[in-house]
This record gives sequence, structure tokens and C-alpha cells, in this order.
Amino acid sequence: RLPVPKLEDTIMRYLNAQKPLLSDDQFRKTEELAQAFKKGIGRELHEQLVAQDNQNKHTSYITGPWFDMYLKAREPVVLNFNAFMSFNPDPKPEYNDQLIRATNMTVSAIRFMKTFRAGCLEPEVFHLNPEKSDTEIFKKIIRFVPSSISWFGAYMVNAYPLDMSQYFRLFNSTRIPKLNKDELYTDEKAKHLLVLRNGNFYVFDVIDRDGNMLKPSEIQAHLKYILSDNSPAPAFPLGYLSSENRDTWALLRKNLLENGNEEALQKVDSAMFCLSLDDFPVKDVVHVSHTMLHGDAANRWYDKSFNLIITKDGTAGINFEHSWGDGVAVLRFQNEVFKDSTKTPAISPQSQPASVDSSKAVQKLDFKLNDALKAGITKAKQKFDATVESLSLNLIQFQEGGKELLKQKKVSPDAVAQLAFQMAFLRQYDQTVATYESCSTAAFKHGRTETIRPASVHTKKCSEAFVKELSKHSTEELQKLIVECSKYHGRLTKEAAMGQGFDRHLFSLRYLALSKGLPLPDFYQDQAYARLNHNIISTSTLVSPAVQLGGFGPVVADGFGVAYQVQDDWIGCNVSSYPARNGKEFLQCIHKSLEDIFNVLKGKKIGS
Repeated sequence: RLPVPKLEDTIMRYLNAQKPLLSDDQFRKTEELAQAFKKGIGRELHEQLVAQDNQNKHTSYITGPWFDMYLKAREPVVLNFNAFMSFNPDPKPEYNDQLIRATNMTVSAIRFMKTFRAGCLEPEVFHLNPEKSDTEIFKKIIRFVPSSISWFGAYMVNAYPLDMSQYFRLFNSTRIPKLNKDELYTDEKAKHLLVLRNGNFYVFDVIDRDGNMLKPSEIQAHLKYILSDNSPAPAFPLGYLSSENRDTWALLRKNLLENGNEEALQKVDSAMFCLSLDDFPVKDVVHVSHTMLHGDAANRWYDKSFNLIITKDGTAGINFEHSWGDGVAVLRFQNEVFKDSTKTPAISPQSQPASVDSSKAVQKLDFKLNDALKAGITKAKQKFDATVESLSLNLIQFQEGGKELLKQKKVSPDAVAQLAFQMAFLRQYDQTVATYESCSTAAFKHGRTETIRPASVHTKKCSEAFVKELSKHSTEELQKLIVECSKYHGRLTKEAAMGQGFDRHLFSLRYLALSKGLPLPDFYQDQAYARLNHNIISTSTLVSPAVQLGGFGPVVADGFGVAYQVQDDWIGCNVSSYPARNGKEFLQCIHKSLEDIFNVLKGKKIGS
């Protein structure tokens, strides 16, 4: 179970995270408020939280508050919450044809779903010592250990089973807009797929009456039929509504239901997933990012647990809604779909679609729109277009080294990437700001994420040495500073992964106070608390053989969204920003910082 950290530890970690962001006077004030909180109302709330947690052993203390945080948020899900991960191309070029890839990936997705629902999906396990635990013999033995103690058997060989409670929401699920708080809806009985093309909505069954998957050649025939349908794009594309403010969308949805669209909306909500087929090829990686992160809202349904997007040239990606689950579940799905669709594809370029009557099997959904709905769609489109217009996405690939070299030099690759972001921001804006790195707590029952706070007194000291005082430091001194950052970052990462961060704990105490109708404690009214939670640099990392790149929008208007991956011999960054920040310049500063860090680690003298 996810542990509730000790209040003393949480306050100490919180103050450590505040230190690099505040002046001495500000810090003293924040420290006083924190100590008073620890001795007073904070202690009471903490004891209540622990008691509540002990009464709810079936879940974790963060589950309820975290779902609420997502579902009560009123901002549009697109760009604010939804993230994307794009697939690598199929290694066999002829399989990257849009129809072939769409068929193969759809079949693999259904195979994954059926395997999962049959209880046969291999458990998700984090192997710290794969030589011992990721073996056939271990799997055979652990299979016969009763489930109440099997996790203990796994721990003995340093293998950590991860929570898979989110997986059921991958399929037949959607987020339904409601006033004040949305709802998650799942209908596992539904047998159909939702396909979007050119702003039109199509559905067809992919599972038959006996629960078996349709033949791949039939799925191919139906998708071919949709791809060759010449229906014009709708004048008022419904997809835009899922890009709206949640309260606005909730009212428009009510209107849709009252206007005779209940059956059509039910089909959308309960569909296995949404397959979005785009009618254009992608130009470059920036275009891939824009397409997968937001694309054309006419051809997306952002409320579905995920949209599988495939462009004209077979470039594929997943855009996922974030309230139901985290990157870990989506990444597992993505890895399996990539592996299955490339290693054992259901159809080949030579395959012929089945001779079935797709015009009977495929239903094009028709929505009845009154003037209020048409006006709502027009307004949603204007807002969406304006937001997208103001969004910049920029990418770099640092080619002068990666994980291998950093491990040789005994420093943490993730710590180096995070140090480069701190250094870059200092170089560009001359300040240290609140920074967020997401860390999964799936090693615990119903764990979600915890925050690593990469901006520390160590990164600040090291960044200042590189950016402002280069001439005062020898290469050896700079190396020592990097090592200190790496050690401290390693500690923070380990704490977060073990459920020993401070962010979720403080968040839950605040949630508890508000849910009990108590006045908000002074501690939470401190400007420094607000500033720490205004995450100007929001970061997330992943590395997978299936994924080409990932990305998400900035979480605040004056922030950067930084998706990055540290590969064996290169480091990639995908940065999103709005006009308040210059993402292109930030990336140039990151590149310069990485260059400097790598040169210092190689023992080279660097110039300013």
C-alpha cells in the first residue's frame, strides 16, 4: 500500500524544495508557517488522514483526491491535460501504408484488450535485477505462490509488481462532461470501434456475438470503405465540443441529448477506442508533435481514454485523456501494440480485404444540431484555433552523448538532463523557478504519481557556477558540483518512487481540510506555496523501443512543457510553450548546457 509519509519528513522535504526559490527573508516566513502547521492544524489533519487511510485498505490515500483534482478541473482537456506519445515507424516500410497500419494496430489493440480481459496479460513488473527475476524459472515458481504473499516472493529477488488497476479504463471508456465535476464512464459490453475521418464519425463492430474478434480482412474492408468515403466534412464538426471548457461542454452536451442525439452519443462514449484517420502526411517531427498533441479537433474526440491517430503516410500516435490513468498504463499498451503489429502483423501489403458489404456493417453517425449547438461548435472552433495558434513546439536532439557516457562517469542520466534544464533557464531568464518531474508510484496499490522537485540548492549552485562564475572554478570543481547534483537527484527520485515525496501528502491534507469545510490553513495561503505549485518547468520522461517522441502542453501560461528522453548516445527534448516564453531559445540554452556538462565530465576546459 502507498505509505502516508511522516509529517516531519514532508515539512522538511517541502522546505528543501522551497529553499532555492526564495530569498532569505521569504524563506524565514515560509519556514515559520510550515513549523506552525506541523505543530497545529497540520498535525490534526495528518492524524485524520492516517485514520482514514487505515479504514480504506482497498485503495490509496491519493486515489480519491487525485481523481477529484482531474475531474473537477474546468479547463479544456486538450493541451491542459491530454498528453501524446507517437509510435516509431514500422521497420518494414511497406507496412506504413495508412490502411495496413490502421488495420494491424486495431487488431493488435483488440488482441491486447482480449488478453487483458481474459486475465492472461503478463503482470507489469519492475525488475531491479532482471538476470534473477525476469526469467522463465522465476515466472514458473511465482505462478504457484498464493497471491496474498506472491508480491513478497517477488521482493526477495528485487522484482516489484506494479499496480494495474487503471488498465480496465483503457477500453470502452470516456470522460463525460458534467457541471462542476466530470464522470468517467466504461461500458465493457460494447463491441464497436469509433473511427473519425474528415470530421465524420463512423462505428462498426469489431467483436462478434460470441465475443470473437472480426477477421482482420473484414476490419481492413471496413476501414478501406471509410477511407474511400467521399462524404464532405460536416459544416459543424462535433469533435470541437470535446475541446471546450468542461462546464460549457457539459451544457452543450445536455442540449445534444435533448435534441435527439442520445443513441449517437452513446455509441461514441462506449466505443472500444477512437481511431482517428488523418488525410495528410506529416512533414517533420514538429508536425508530428502538433498532429498528435492537438491536431484538428474536428477529427479527434479528446474525451475518449485514448485516440489512436494514423496519418496518410502511416505515422501513428496516441493522444490520451489523463484523469483515468497515467503514462505507465498507456506505455505498456503502446509497447504491446507496436511489438504485436510489427512482429506478427494481422495483414500484409498483399492481403486482400474480405468481400463483405461494408455499407451495411459501417454506420455513419448523424448528429441533429439546433442553432444553439451550431453556435457552440463555432465558438469552440474559434477558441481552439486561437489557442493552437499561440502554441509553439520545438525539438532538439543532442548528439554528443547520452546514457552510456553518463553511466561511465558514474552520474545519473536523468539528473544530468534535469540539471541542464535548470542551467538553461538560469541562462535565459536569470532565475530558478518551480520545476516538476513526474514519477510513477505504481509500485503501490492504486498508486498514481509523485512529484520530484529537480530545482534544489545543489542545482542552483552548480548552474550559477556554469552560467555566472565559470572563470572561478576548475574543471574538477565543476565535476564535483555535477556529482553532488546527481546524488541528490537520485535520492529525490528514490524517495518519490517509494511514495516519500511531499507534494501528494500536502495536497491530500489540503483536500481533507476543504472537504471538512475547515478554513484553509495559513500554510496553504502562503504565496510561496502557490509559487511552488505554479510549475513553470513541467517535465516528464520516457524511453521505449515503441515510442518515437512524446509531449504535452505547458501547465501554466508562462511555463514550458518539457518531454525528454535520454537514449544510449543522444538526448531528445520536445518543448511546448505559449508567447510568454521563448521555447526555441530555451532549447538552445539546454543544448549549450548539455554541451558544457558533457565537456566537463570528459575533463575538458569550457569557455563561457
